[in-house]
Amino acid sequence: MAFSVPDLPYAFDALEPHIDALTMEIHHDKHHAAYVTNGNKAIDGTEWADKTAEEILTSQAALGVPAIRNNIGGHFNHTLFWESLSPDGGGEPSGGLADAVNSAFGSFSDFQEKANAAGVGRFGSGWWWLVGDGTGVELISTPNQDTPLIDGKTPLLGVDVWEHAYYLKYQNRRPEYLAAIWNVINWNVVAERFSAAS
Repeated sequence: MAFSVPDLPYAFDALEPHIDALTMEIHHDKHHAAYVTNGNKAIDGTEWADKTAEEILTSQAALGVPAIRNNIGGHFNHTLFWESLSPDGGGEPSGGLADAVNSAFGSFSDFQEKANAAGVGRFGSGWWWLVGDGTGVELISTPNQDTPLIDGKTPLLGVDVWEHAYYLKYQNRRPEYLAAIWNVINWNVVAERFSAAS
């Protein structure tokens, strides 16, 4: 099955002023679209042509093909990213997710501090992730378009720290972008993923 770019669940300008409309448009319509186009080319005619992104990204054989790993990873990561943002987002998680975050990090503010540090500390391009490990949550960082699925972890929230995610508005000020994105995190979606993973 060929992959396609999912529609954004909000308008390009819906996350202003935290993420600008032009960045969203280019990020979604150009960058994500390129991952889908190149990923479809990479799997066409292979044993992975009819697999889901999750199946592909947990196959060691598929991961050994850079064009598949990078592009299907890029499609999977970005799809999760768009769903994790909302113009009505922000605030803090609640319920079981909040309990898991507090248990793992001490407090939500401590989690934010560690997540921002993971994003700032990711040299070059990559992501920071809140993942479920079957017993609770942890924070990891991955390079390029690698996904937590590669290591058998369940991605709950991923924040893109590639320059294309923020450069038009924030230039080289990645910490400002990372601080701003908390205002648009869709904790309801993250909590649903946490419940499903638990």
